[in-house]
Amino acid sequence: MKKWILPAALIVCAWYFMKSSPEIKNLHNPYTAVVAFGDSLTAGYGAPKGASYPDVLAKKLGRPVINLGLSGDTAVNAPTRLPDVLAYRPHIVLIEFGANDYMRGMSCEEAVRAVAQMVEAVQNAGAVAVIVDTGGPGMGEYTKAYQRLAEEKGAVFVPAILKGIFHDRRYKSDMVHPNAAGYEKVAEKVYKAIKPYVKQ
Repeated sequence: MKKWILPAALIVCAWYFMKSSPEIKNLHNPYTAVVAFGDSLTAGYGAPKGASYPDVLAKKLGRPVINLGLSGDTAVNAPTRLPDVLAYRPHIVLIEFGANDYMRGMSCEEAVRAVAQMVEAVQNAGAVAVIVDTGGPGMGEYTKAYQRLAEEKGAVFVPAILKGIFHDRRYKSDMVHPNAAGYEKVAEKVYKAIKPYVKQ
């Protein structure tokens, strides 16, 4: 009897995790464009031209990644730029905001509501939404809220892209932004998270 306990437990665990995993919305949409929508971390501030994380991600995916990063942009302001994003008829949109909201002392709740608005707009347009979390010092509240939001909305979640980078001068161009080597690490994190969901 004991020899069946472990296999049975494994089956129950597998069933539980499969059942509890959120279904990603719009996974099989007919579009192909990949759009990176964010602030200076998406724009590639602090690195030479061609070394932003979307540039590196494009090489890893073997396809173009449209970079709509805007230095200084906030989650609260970003929805005004959604028409530019949706004009590409994207297959998948990487949504990376919150660091500027945090640094300016703006409300985390307002930032999360704005990201939810962006996720809904992207999904209503038929695309896969990806929430890219900064994960900088003091931003744990954002990470938890974004993860919950991703689960609720059926979005892909990329946690803490600055983890292992922010406190390591080898990967920084200034006090906040990565350098080319840092963006390479960011791109790898994003790549691993979205690879299963990007149409080949």
